[in-house]
Amino acid sequence: AGDLYPYPPYYSMGESVGTNLGAIGIKTRIVTMERATFQTTWLQKKLKGICVCVHAPYGNAATRMAEFVPIEGSFARGADQDVETLFRQQARETDRKKREAMLHQIQKLLHERVRFAPMWEYIWPSGIGPRVGDPALMKIDPYPWSAPYEDVTLKK
Repeated sequence: AGDLYPYPPYYSMGESVGTNLGAIGIKTRIVTMERATFQTTWLQKKLKGICVCVHAPYGNAATRMAEFVPIEGSFARGADQDVETLFRQQARETDRKKREAMLHQIQKLLHERVRFAPMWEYIWPSGIGPRVGDPALMKIDPYPWSAPYEDVTLKK
């Protein structure tokens, strides 16, 4: 596959991905960069090979896809004409149900064509459960996790 670029500072994750790919015969070379250099190179579309990239914009499916799916997206690397057409159609569609169906179709096509490979699921545990009094969720809006921790309480 060539070069593998891990998102700074997650170099050990990049090494794990490279090792796992090597185990199935896909040889890679880990290329690390300082964060600002990585971001600039990524936005200039100069990363060739595999990018273990991290991106989590706010918004709905259309907002998130806008950066990666259409060719003019900041982080797009190639495009499929049928997906491009469908993406433009959903952007103009005013009927919520039709737009939702188009977005599902885009996601299905991207999944079938393996345009993106989920390698890492970012989970931030929050204090929710039967023994929790106040989980302190959304006290710092729009931060969706338990914070500040001093406000998390247990039921007595």
